[in-house]
Amino acid sequence: MPDGLEGERVDAAISRMFGFSRTKAAELAAAGKVQVDGSVVGKSERVRGGAWLEVEMPGAPAPVQIVAEPVEGMEIVHDDEDVVVIVKPVGVAAHPSPGWTGPTVIGGLAAAGYRISTSGAAERQGIVHRLDVGTSGLMVVAKSERAYTSLKRQFKERTVDKRYHTLVQGHPDPTSGTIDAPIGRHPQHDYKWAVTADGKPSVTHYDLIEAFRAASLLDVKLETGRTHQIRVHMAAHRHPCVGDLTYGADPTLAKRLRLTRQWLHAVRLGFEHPADGEWVEFASDYPADLHKALDQVREETYG
Repeated sequence: MPDGLEGERVDAAISRMFGFSRTKAAELAAAGKVQVDGSVVGKSERVRGGAWLEVEMPGAPAPVQIVAEPVEGMEIVHDDEDVVVIVKPVGVAAHPSPGWTGPTVIGGLAAAGYRISTSGAAERQGIVHRLDVGTSGLMVVAKSERAYTSLKRQFKERTVDKRYHTLVQGHPDPTSGTIDAPIGRHPQHDYKWAVTADGKPSVTHYDLIEAFRAASLLDVKLETGRTHQIRVHMAAHRHPCVGDLTYGADPTLAKRLRLTRQWLHAVRLGFEHPADGEWVEFASDYPADLHKALDQVREETYG
């Protein structure tokens, strides 16, 4: 046991050492699968630096299969030898994952006959970045190995221009700014993320596009690409994305606007094309549900 974990709870220590969520670590301890110096310990016991920690790891999950299934509403905005750029509809995951039985971008491309890169994990072939199931907008998928390598590097080096529009509750002050706050797993809920002291560096830039009576339309540029980053940062800023009930949005407002997801759309995507290094950029308009909600907010503000 590293000395730096001296005094930590068992579940916290396991979480930090193995990358499990606190909930999963607590479940392992409750099942008697954690020992310190040969003795079974509970989740809340404290660990000692230099102690011998043994964790019986859960079995490997069954491999996730890619199902070729047409995705209604998925638009192809660009296609060449190296990349395919799509507009992902709401309700679609980027790739298969345990527990997800709905449509995926990968499955939709397979059903449409697209050949994609075989780099990366089997169920995530060609995927170099993701959008949440409840977020719509532009995604690029690698079709060639050189494209996968190039795009992964560009995302890692933060040279890709990722722009989103989001409608948030209230009026951010200042109207343009940067939120620089680390994001990690939520300490109580596996399905959520949060601003945490030991999270990964996360930087979000935003600018006001239009202010309404009870909401603001923002242009957002991501410098990093953490899971749920915009949603977490705006909620931590006390201006959650309209309709984002997971992160504290007003359910009454969401119902009035007939929103069943967060008002968040990836409107622009720019990167160096893997074939020749030339800068390419793509844009996407708002889908119908977001358009209608925005029109209603305008109507309520201006009459």
